Amino acid sequence: MRWVLPEYVEDILPPEAARIEFLRRRILDLFAGFGYQLVMPPLLEYVESLLTGTGHDMDLRTFKLVDQISGRMMGVRADITPQVARLDAHLLNRKGVTRLCYCGSVLHTRPAGLGATREPIQIGAEIYGHASIESDLEVQRLLSQALSIAQVRCARLDVGHVAIFRSILRAAGAAPELERDLFEALQRKDLPVLEKLARGLGRRERAALLLLPELYGGREILDVAVRRLPAIPALKRALATLRALADACTLPVTFDLAELRGYHYHSGVVFEAYGERAAGDASAGGAAAATVSLARGGRYDEVGLAFGRPRPATGFSIDLRELAGASRAVLASAPILAPVLGAARGAKTAQALLAKIERLRRAGESVIEELPGHSRDRVELGCKRILVYSNGKWRVVPLEKQA
Repeated sequence: MRWVLPEYVEDILPPEAARIEFLRRRILDLFAGFGYQLVMPPLLEYVESLLTGTGHDMDLRTFKLVDQISGRMMGVRADITPQVARLDAHLLNRKGVTRLCYCGSVLHTRPAGLGATREPIQIGAEIYGHASIESDLEVQRLLSQALSIAQVRCARLDVGHVAIFRSILRAAGAAPELERDLFEALQRKDLPVLEKLARGLGRRERAALLLLPELYGGREILDVAVRRLPAIPALKRALATLRALADACTLPVTFDLAELRGYHYHSGVVFEAYGERAAGDASAGGAAAATVSLARGGRYDEVGLAFGRPRPATGFSIDLRELAGASRAVLASAPILAPVLGAARGAKTAQALLAKIERLRRAGESVIEELPGHSRDRVELGCKRILVYSNGKWRVVPLEKQA
């Protein structure tokens, strides 16, 4: 059938589109209020630029095609963050702190999870040129406010720090091949394989590595980590950063010191925001709410290095479609129906109707002017109110009370 879309690719219909657009505008306004400047990278780039510094996972997620003009391989972006890093490194070329934001569609070769779309809408913010905790705190505060705009229920953060794992292996002098294998085992939470691979490490580093999967929970986990992990300088700095984030965060925080998401991409703090998405209307006996991933972010100083300009960076991106599904924000009221102008008695009355419609629209209302011959289809317009002429004036009344 010609109208059937590919798997995990969907149209966005009016109700969802309205909520996505409402959140897009409000969140971009929030970013602008913090001084973040909007950029719009292209959907396509040469693969060498698009995948620089992003690791093997991004390569697998990227659709590729041959440019008919140059003959070079191009890619459809699977993530906007590397593009923004390129803009900072090579086009803006600023010496000081740069705050950038963006919003656009990305495309994945495979869905990220069960039921996920292959065409997420990504909105995010990045800070370049600052390496200390203050910029991490700013992006965390910005994300919290974005979730607040959407009125996400049960919003929380899962936080880790890739330098903890990395510093242990550096102290042990682990070879790159062993580091890769240990990373994969830890990601799978495969403890028998992890223990087997760690046998060649020193006693202190082996014990620390095998402890990481147990270090999951609230703020108390950081106290346990301070007591039981080795006093490696980089590791101690990572724990101090996590403690500062815990002190400042306005959302509930869970720490996972074995979390290595984006290990080849991130260099410091990594976090993921979750919220509750209603699977059905609970008041109508629907299914229980489900927890979904809404945003990801962290520090990725190594991306700037990959572009030939070592610039520290931190930021996050939100999946706008998932956020819309978790949002409880109240949108604008339903449109107002304006009757067919021909039904207005006389030019003066019709002129008054047009003036009333214009005033309502300037006040932020949506007014739909009914077209002749379609009164029977009014229900499809979604209007709850109507303009009626009464006592010499046009007034807005509930649709069911129309004169």
